[in-house]
Amino acid sequence: MRVFAICQDELVIRTLDEVLVPSFEVDFLVENKQLARRLHEAGLEITAGDPRRLDTYIKADITPTTCFIVEDNGRRSIRKIVAALRNAGGTLVYVLHTAPPAVRQRAAEGLKADFPDLAHFDISELIRPTLVTELSRSMTRARVQQYQRYFADADRVLILLHNDPDPDALASGLALRNLLRRTKTTAIIGAIQGVTRPENLRMANMLDIQVEAVTPALLQEFERIATVDVQPHYFGGILDRADLVIDHHPEQPGYSAVFKDIRADYGSTCTILTEHLRAVDVNISERTATAMLYAIKSDTLFFARHTNRVDLEAFTFLYPLADAALIRKMEGAEITMERLDYVTRASQGGILREQVFSAFIGEAPREDFVPYTADFFLQLEDVKWTIVAGIVNNCLIVSVRNIGYSRNAGEFVKRWFAEIGNAGGHRAMAKAVVPIERFREKYGNIQGPDITARIADMAEQFLHEPTADKRREPVPR
Repeated sequence: MRVFAICQDELVIRTLDEVLVPSFEVDFLVENKQLARRLHEAGLEITAGDPRRLDTYIKADITPTTCFIVEDNGRRSIRKIVAALRNAGGTLVYVLHTAPPAVRQRAAEGLKADFPDLAHFDISELIRPTLVTELSRSMTRARVQQYQRYFADADRVLILLHNDPDPDALASGLALRNLLRRTKTTAIIGAIQGVTRPENLRMANMLDIQVEAVTPALLQEFERIATVDVQPHYFGGILDRADLVIDHHPEQPGYSAVFKDIRADYGSTCTILTEHLRAVDVNISERTATAMLYAIKSDTLFFARHTNRVDLEAFTFLYPLADAALIRKMEGAEITMERLDYVTRASQGGILREQVFSAFIGEAPREDFVPYTADFFLQLEDVKWTIVAGIVNNCLIVSVRNIGYSRNAGEFVKRWFAEIGNAGGHRAMAKAVVPIERFREKYGNIQGPDITARIADMAEQFLHEPTADKRREPVPR
């Protein structure tokens, strides 16, 4: 999110930089070249230029979602500055008043006739969290309104989920359809491989979330395609472009998108969509709120894994709107005899070494048995990492879990599997999908116990390697 601040006073510039960074990408424009040089040397993003000229903003490569803050110190009119911003396409313009209250009031009233939609702040508000909150809400509102307009004239819309979608994907699809103001006939929620896990089927059935099967050939029939809780690279070349991408996994290359909102520090895609819904004041039905609340609980393990302050805020907002009794019913009992079979396999053949549990569970009919087993063994005393692999449809599926404050699980799977398959994730959870023949080409034609041993060796080597920070430390003399 980018903020372009037009300021002339060094104290104001330094205060804005302190308040807004790192929540926003902040650039400053000043007229005084000496001030610009001094602040640039201090490490601030500063441009010197005439704030009243249109070409100043065209050169700055602004977009419709750029937020502008114009300092009004009361010493000279900012009318020409605001006019230039408007002519350059600026729509989100805030006036920051640093003059005495009486001067501020006259200035605001003078601007109101020509620019009635300007927002106004006093310098005192910089020390309050309301400024960041208001800017975030405004920028999210602008982003949502843009993609709403872009999707409005399309006859056929696809909201595409990842294979075997989980609660976060299912609820995100429902929330986005609500944001686009569409029904299940005008915006299909689809997946190339449908829902199979028992608890996810239970959720889909109880909340009447229909996930339609989509083939690669059918993708060409939709005028607009949005992906939620997944990015197009996941589909292995089938989809190299999307109209909208909303996801909480780390951003990946290899595709283009008209609009995207990717926030890897969020614990759930539904948290992002809660902000989208709130920003444009969309009425959230009990059904949608229930799905989203359940998804946030599920993806964060009830705030025990990869949780951000915003996840807690979204949960607090959705809770009174949701059906808590229905959520308890959806959660139900997740332990089945079929799942226990794979837990038993892992227990019998697994290796526990230096608080890392590694196991290969063999072939499985469904992918969910692998992450379930990894989650199960993370509950054991003295286990801080679990790395569980299994073969599903001729692909090696590797699920990695850890307690969250040690080395990065996403870096582990990229270190060993990114060159031969898809690999990525967060600090506390990650996944790799590798064609089994490519795995054996690189690591040898190993079977059963040898795969377990190889994974354990990978973990030991990775966890004993120095981190990037440690590698940069000077060697003591």
